[in-house]
Amino acid sequence: VQLQASGGGLVQAGGSLRLSCAASGSTFNNYAVAWFRQVPGNERAFVATIYGGVATTNYADSVKGRFTISRDNAKNTVYLQMNSLKPEDTAVYYCAAGWGNYLRTVRSGYNYWGQGTLVTVSS
Repeated sequence: VQLQASGGGLVQAGGSLRLSCAASGSTFNNYAVAWFRQVPGNERAFVATIYGGVATTNYADSVKGRFTISRDNAKNTVYLQMNSLKPEDTAVYYCAAGWGNYLRTVRSGYNYWGQGTLVTVSS
């Protein structure tokens, strides 16, 4: 599975962005797909995941109620809609895919990674 993340950019606090993660080489049908983010000097942190036929989702506490992860099976793309952005959301965002439709929130649970897209939220 090859993953291509896009949609990052510069936005003011309170604004919105939508990230996209497009897959090639396979479909997402049998994979959990997640977004992680990383600030220089910090560990890569879980943000959200989506998995299973009914598109079950799970979020980090820090983004609950502000971010929404969704999946378009026809386009083989997963999205992360980010609303009410805060300066502390500034990071490089990575999408990842892991075989199997079950919940995992740790980096080691995912085998395939996109290249990352930078999100900068100004105050």
